[in-house]
Amino acid sequence: MSKFVKGTLILLAAGFFTRILGFINRIAIARFIGEEGVGLYMISYPTFILAVTLTQMGLPVAISKRVAEAEAIGETGKVKKILVVSLMITLSLSAIFTPALFFGAPLIANTFFTDHRTMYPLIAIAPVVPIIAVSSVIRGYFQGKQNMKPAAISQFIEQSIRIVFIIILANYFLPYGVEWAAAAVMVATIIGELVSLLYLITMFKLRKAFRLRKRFFLSLKGSKGVFRDLMSIALPTMGSRMIGSVSWFLEPIVVTQSLAIAGLSAVTATKLYGALTGFAMPLLLLPSFITIAISTTLVPAISEAYSLRQYAVVEKRLVQSIKFCILTGALSLGILYVLAGPLMNFLYHSSSGTEFIKLMAPFFVLQYLQSPLQAALQALDLARAAMFNSLIGNTVKLVVIFVLASKPEFGINGVVLAMIIGFVLVTFLHYATLLKVIPITFYLRYYIKTFIAIGIMIFTGEWLMQHLSHVLSSLSLIVTITFAMGAIFILSLNFLKVMEFKDIKRFLSIIPKG
Repeated sequence: MSKFVKGTLILLAAGFFTRILGFINRIAIARFIGEEGVGLYMISYPTFILAVTLTQMGLPVAISKRVAEAEAIGETGKVKKILVVSLMITLSLSAIFTPALFFGAPLIANTFFTDHRTMYPLIAIAPVVPIIAVSSVIRGYFQGKQNMKPAAISQFIEQSIRIVFIIILANYFLPYGVEWAAAAVMVATIIGELVSLLYLITMFKLRKAFRLRKRFFLSLKGSKGVFRDLMSIALPTMGSRMIGSVSWFLEPIVVTQSLAIAGLSAVTATKLYGALTGFAMPLLLLPSFITIAISTTLVPAISEAYSLRQYAVVEKRLVQSIKFCILTGALSLGILYVLAGPLMNFLYHSSSGTEFIKLMAPFFVLQYLQSPLQAALQALDLARAAMFNSLIGNTVKLVVIFVLASKPEFGINGVVLAMIIGFVLVTFLHYATLLKVIPITFYLRYYIKTFIAIGIMIFTGEWLMQHLSHVLSSLSLIVTITFAMGAIFILSLNFLKVMEFKDIKRFLSIIPKG
C-alpha cells in the first residue's frame, strides 16, 4: 500500500471519529448555551482564528512539504534545522499575538461588533494561541514524514477532552450569563489543545530520528537557506489563509452591521448568525473530514512526485482526490438536503437553520473540492496563485454580504447567497489555475452519471419523507431514510458503472487489518 493511500485511510478513519466528536461538541454547546450563546461564540471565534493564522505564518504546510523533500533525498540534518527555525518563528510570534488578543479584546468587542459581550470569549481563548502554534509545527513534521497517526490521534484526544470540559464548564458558568458560558467553551478548547500538545511531544520524543533540544540554538547557524525555503511556501500560504481568516474576521462584523441597517436588533442578528454558522454550517461541513484527510496527505505526496518529475502520478493523485470528494460529498449533501428539518429538530431541538441547509446544500460539493485543489496548488509551489484566488473570492463574498444583507427583503438569506458565490468562485479559480500547470483529464461521462445517481437518491429520499414522516419517530425516520438513500446511491452508481461492487471490495481490501 502506498504512503498516500495509507496516510489518507488513517486520516479518514481518525477524521470520521474526530468529526463525530466535534459534532457532539456542537450539540453540547447548542444545548447548554442556546442560539444566543452560540452566536456570541461564533462571532468571536474568527478573531481567535485570525490570531492563530498570524502565529502559524503558513508554516504547517511549508514544514510538511520541505520535510517530505528532505526525507526523499535523505537529508536528516536539514529536517532538524526546519523544525528549529519553525519553532523559533512561531514562539516569537506567539509572544506578540497572545497578549495582543488578550488586552485588545475589549476594544475589538466594543468597536467592531454590535454585541459587547463577545469580549468574554475573546479574553478566555487568548492563552491557546502558543499551544496551537507549537502543535502545528510538530504535526507538520509528522505529515512531512507521511506518518499521519500522531496528528490523527492528537485530534481525537483534543476533541474528547474538549467535550468533557464543555459539559462541565458551560453548565457551571451558564447561571452567570450566556457570555460567561461562551467563555467557558473557549476555556474547554484550551484544555483540549494542551492535552493534545502533550501527546504530540511524547510521540515526537519516541519516534524522532534526532535530539531536538541538543545544540538547539547552534542549529540556527547556517539556516538562512532553510528559512528562505520555508518562507517561499509559508508566506504565500499564510497570505492565502490570512485572506480567509481576515475575511472570516470581517464576516460577522459585516453581517451584524448589515443586518442592523436592515432593521434587526443586535440580539436578533446574533441569534440568526448563530443559527447559520453554529447550527447549519457544522452539518454541511460534517463530511469535510474526508477532504481534510485527502488534502493533508496530498501535499507531501504531490511534492514528492513533482520533485521526482513523476507528472503522471501528480495528475493521478489529484483526479483520484476530486472523484472521491465528489462521491462522498454528494452522498452527504443529498441526505442533508432531504433530512434538514428532522436533523435540526433532533440535534438542536430547533428548526433554525433548516432553510440555510436547503439553500446551500446543492452547491456545497464545490466547497469540499476547494481544499484538495488548494493543497495541490501549494504542493506545486503555486501558493501565491491560491492566495490571489482566495482574495478575489472572499472580497466578492464580503461585498455581496453588505449589498444583500442590508436589504430587508434579503436579510440573513443575503449572507447565505454571498457565501455560496464566494466558495463557488474560489473553487473554479483554483481549478483554472491548476489547468495552466498540469493537464487534468475531465471525465465528463463520470460526472454526468454521478449527478444522475444523486438525482435518483434525492427523489427516493423525498418520496420516503412524504410517506414516512407521519409514521416514524424522528430518530427512526432519520436512520431509515439515511440507510435507504445510501443504498440507492450505491446501487445507482453500480448500475451506471460509476463505481462497481468490485471497486468497493478492492478499496476495503487495502484497509489495514487489526
